[in-house]
Amino acid sequence: MMNAEMKEAINAIAADKGMRPEVLYAVLADALESAYKKMPNAHEYAWVTIDPDTMEYRVIAQDLDDEGEPSGEEFEVTPDNFGRIAALAFKQVLAQGIREEEREQKYEEYAGREGDIVTGIIQQSDSRYTLLDLGRVEALLPRAEQVPNERPDSNTRIKAYIVEVRKTAKGPQIVVSRTHPGLIKRLFELEVPEIADGIVEIKSCAREPGHRTKIAVWSNDPNVDPVGACVGASGARVRMIVNELRGEKIDIVPFSEEAEEFVEKALSPAKVQEVRIDSETGTADVIVPDYQLSLAIGKEGQNARLSARLTGWRIDIKSETQQAEEDAYQNVDWAEGEWVEDPETGEQVWQSAEGGPALSAEEWEATSDTDEDVETVLTGTESGSGAAAEEVPQSDETTDDEQEEDSESVELADATTIENEQVLPDVNEEKLDSTEDEPLQET
Repeated sequence: MMNAEMKEAINAIAADKGMRPEVLYAVLADALESAYKKMPNAHEYAWVTIDPDTMEYRVIAQDLDDEGEPSGEEFEVTPDNFGRIAALAFKQVLAQGIREEEREQKYEEYAGREGDIVTGIIQQSDSRYTLLDLGRVEALLPRAEQVPNERPDSNTRIKAYIVEVRKTAKGPQIVVSRTHPGLIKRLFELEVPEIADGIVEIKSCAREPGHRTKIAVWSNDPNVDPVGACVGASGARVRMIVNELRGEKIDIVPFSEEAEEFVEKALSPAKVQEVRIDSETGTADVIVPDYQLSLAIGKEGQNARLSARLTGWRIDIKSETQQAEEDAYQNVDWAEGEWVEDPETGEQVWQSAEGGPALSAEEWEATSDTDEDVETVLTGTESGSGAAAEEVPQSDETTDDEQEEDSESVELADATTIENEQVLPDVNEEKLDSTEDEPLQET
């Protein structure tokens, strides 16, 4: 029979380990059963029952048939005293059972917290991983889940995101991360009450750990500004998150169901002139002013990469000049054919898709120049014919009258010339050669 001291001891262990007393009673019964089976002449099929009120235990046994199945009536075989060997077995089984229950309780505590955020103290760090003390358990922070160039000192308190909880023989193994995008969402839930209450939602998040993060927020209440709620008064809320992330920059943009508008907002702080969406290829062609091209792409393409991850579109950024050149290039009429190698000479020749003899590079250039000249002549001819077509046609009678007037004018001019020749006197050549100035005679 067990006394009251054993009951007090069980309650003390339960309070210290954070367990329920009923769990320890089951562990104690397993220990007593193991101790009984260590005694000589013990029955093979036996079990122990404990009354939690009186703390009395009983060992019940049952015979086995030829097939090893229990048969017959149950009977009590409680020993008056356990031997030394049985007492040692009882002690070992009881301690092991308590440890297993403690591990199981820790695993159940963190098994449902995958995707949650925890606060831990750095215990030790090496080239492979860093250990965080979470209180009752330790968390593992692998090198792949650490932010590059981030080396917190020992005994420093940091927040981490629970990625996985593994069940091992030594207890639960909790793997945490400092690079997961979920860490950003959980930090905003802690700092922004509107997100915790569901008024503001984080629709998407794109992150390059240690450098920059972009999040798209949406408000379910038209009276609440989602960006302003995340930033806080004078940037107080977002500043706390930036400090926790050791100075990582955070861009907060409003979410939009319109793809063009969402892509435009995601590329901020760059100013976008036009967005062209191609749903079949999943591509967004973005046109920006020339002076905004480098800002839209970002350092080493960072802004463009984060915007593409945030929106889910493949973003192609072009300046106004580049887009104008592409449009002009597409409007050019190109000859159909291909350049092939002449097997005899080894030179590149142009083979038209319509057939015919192959042309060398010189002949092809000459043909192209001729085609351009012909096109120019045709264009000028069409413009000249158009201008002539605009003139008003004259009747045949008018044309005949003009011809008669022209003939009469010619005859009159001839007669006038003959009369002038008769009136003008002959000029003496000697007078023309003289150097003296003589007055001209009036005729």
